[in-house]
Amino acid sequence: MKTEKQKMLSGGLYNAQDEELTRERVRARLLLKELNDSAENQVEDRTQILKELIPHTGKNLHIQPPFYCDYGYNIEIGDDVFFNFNCVVLDVVSVKIGNRVLFGPNVQIYPATHPLNHRERASGLESGKPITIGDDVWIGGSVIINPGVEIGDRTVIGAGSVVTKNIPADVFVAGNPCKIIRQLKS
Repeated sequence: MKTEKQKMLSGGLYNAQDEELTRERVRARLLLKELNDSAENQVEDRTQILKELIPHTGKNLHIQPPFYCDYGYNIEIGDDVFFNFNCVVLDVVSVKIGNRVLFGPNVQIYPATHPLNHRERASGLESGKPITIGDDVWIGGSVIINPGVEIGDRTVIGAGSVVTKNIPADVFVAGNPCKIIRQLKS
């Protein structure tokens, strides 16, 4: 029988109040508190905290606090990635971020979801759908990325957009729901 963590990582329905998952979220919250309370000149401390919180990162990761996530270990980040202030990643399943990706302030990445059926939802079960963001993507401020979305390389997402479905490479998209505005030259 699968543990609640195994169910979560596979995208199945799981109980988030499970003891192991609760312990791991508390660990992440404590690391986030250290990160978010750190001073701008504590670069080495921030780097060490991020290595512990998000072990799967490339070089030159810069996260401008405050930053929030559920676990950290489900986030995979490439090289030269920048998160501006107040970003949130609900990493109950895999969140893959390519190289040279820029996140504006208040970007929300939501792979976590709840059942549409009210009885299942009332039971407290939840699930997740992985999110993948390609290389050289620019995500404007206050963008919301919904569960299961894939964003292609070199795409630009306009500020305030709500991304509800996959976005191809080399496009500028914006709106709620987000739609293609124009093709970009690669």
